[in-house]
Amino acid sequence: MADRPRLIPALHTTGLAPQHAPQQSPPGAGPTPTDSDISEYREQDRYLPIANVARIMKAAVPPSTKIGKDAKECVQECVSEFIAFLTSEAAERALLEKRKTIGGEDILHAMTALGFDDYAEVLKIYLAKLREHQSAAASARSEHAQYLSPRDDGAGV
Repeated sequence: MADRPRLIPALHTTGLAPQHAPQQSPPGAGPTPTDSDISEYREQDRYLPIANVARIMKAAVPPSTKIGKDAKECVQECVSEFIAFLTSEAAERALLEKRKTIGGEDILHAMTALGFDDYAEVLKIYLAKLREHQSAAASARSEHAQYLSPRDDGAGV
């Protein structure tokens, strides 16, 4: 990826890329990583795994369709940048509301604010169904635990 021109801005433009300074190794701890090593690590670290991206892409096309390596890498970069873009907007809202945790509503708000209204509507429905499912699962676990715990009816005293 490093040998081809960038198609999109780097993630560090959103302020989300790690900005760690290289740490000095103690004497005798082995070779010190070079700036090139650190740069390559950061680039790999900020992208979704290419296998996951490829699997999603394959699911969207007919089975006989081949997807080139450059297409997978391009989508990998775009998707990663999109996630960083959305997260940055959601984090800004959470920060303004003095919260440290980004929630589903923050993501939905970010999507609407950034002009992805159609996607936000679909995701709003998905989020409601997800929460409904989680609530039902929690109730089922609670009921199940109730049947497993010993009763305290005073008969053993």
